[in-house]
Amino acid sequence: MRGELNIRGRAPMATERTIARGAQEGVTLTEVVVSSALLVVALVPALRALTIAHMTGTQIEQKTQSLILAQGKLDEIRARSIHHYGTSFRGRSEVLVRSYLCDVTDDEDPGLRLVTVSVGHDDDANGRLSTGETEVTLATYIARRR
Repeated sequence: MRGELNIRGRAPMATERTIARGAQEGVTLTEVVVSSALLVVALVPALRALTIAHMTGTQIEQKTQSLILAQGKLDEIRARSIHHYGTSFRGRSEVLVRSYLCDVTDDEDPGLRLVTVSVGHDDDANGRLSTGETEVTLATYIARRR
């Protein structure tokens, strides 16, 4: 350190320079606590947002899967109705895939039938599709073919 002089008018010794430099470069406990608190304050909302995004993604996946399964079930009923129009298409809590269940209602009208398919994920694993578990409901009319 050229040109530096201490109070006594002489160049500082190596230990004085090291102590002075260490005091300037160190981090105090207060700074560590404040920076840690800021980090926690910033991370909590970020983790909450990630959790919400994951839950929303799961809900979208379940609704999409339910829609695909409901459309497939309606297509199957339409195909069966060509040769078996007189049979009932009703069904309760039919397992489609894994824990996705299906309820089918049929008004059994002799000329124009209203068929409704409800599909959802069996969240409580009781083997029945409850009202709160229904994700998608599709309805169609099926006419008797002559």
